[in-house]
Amino acid sequence: MPVSAASGPRSRATRALYLIPLLALLAVGCSPASGAAPDADPTAAIPLPGPDDGSTGGGSQETPGQEGGGELVGDGPLHDKIVVIDPGHNGGNAEAASQINRLVPAGPQQKACDTVGAETGTGYPEHLFNWELSLLVKERLEADGATVILTREDNESVGPCINERAEIGNEAGADAALSIHADGGPESGRGFHVIVPGEVEGFTEDIVEPSRELAEDLRREYREGTDIPYADYLAQDGLDERTDLGGLNMSTVPKVFLEAGNMRNAEDAALLEDPRWREQAANAIARALAFYLMRE
Repeated sequence: MPVSAASGPRSRATRALYLIPLLALLAVGCSPASGAAPDADPTAAIPLPGPDDGSTGGGSQETPGQEGGGELVGDGPLHDKIVVIDPGHNGGNAEAASQINRLVPAGPQQKACDTVGAETGTGYPEHLFNWELSLLVKERLEADGATVILTREDNESVGPCINERAEIGNEAGADAALSIHADGGPESGRGFHVIVPGEVEGFTEDIVEPSRELAEDLRREYREGTDIPYADYLAQDGLDERTDLGGLNMSTVPKVFLEAGNMRNAEDAALLEDPRWREQAANAIARALAFYLMRE
């Protein structure tokens, strides 16, 4: 079941500061490369949300399945946007081989429902990293008014299957969907990459172009906001086009995958395991999504 988990204890007004500088730039038609004055007041163009009303800025929301994807609850600059965040894998997958190995639709072909995921040399599992980072991104987007739907409600269950993850975004009518992962590449290779859907006849034609725009925003902000370079063992300049991923092929809304780093590389793993670094990564991801959403 997709859910909207409770956000952290910070007030909505405080948490909105994550995106205020970016949204101010967008409001005046600028971008970081446009030469805007570095000492300009970033809060001047976008008003802060009102004072904290005693909530944590989140709370339970309706799950997708009805027209519009449920009630919009935010009051910030992203108040009319719906984002689906898909934390890859799940903590119960390893004990449910028969469930996650069954074949499901993945576009023209079928693939396994889900997989277990990678882990670092110290045993930090990808499914937990994906979950923790997704919650941080969700908190930041909700602070600026977005309705955020997660494709799973905890880190102890099984699945959902790859086609179900895509369907959650489709039913919600999401403005953007992001699947968060970390790679299990060769120990000698490091870096992140963003996976974009290639054209698959009868499936992805309508989402290829907007998904690439989303990917380019994510690549730029993630590279600038973290200490992880583009992957040096696959992809090209941080982008990898794929036509074999069910999570992309079955999506009817703009969607990309982020492989946040290589869990089997010691240098990347040290960052992925660091809670402070995950806060930085979440800031970068939220900024990228905001850039994309504010242009729509």
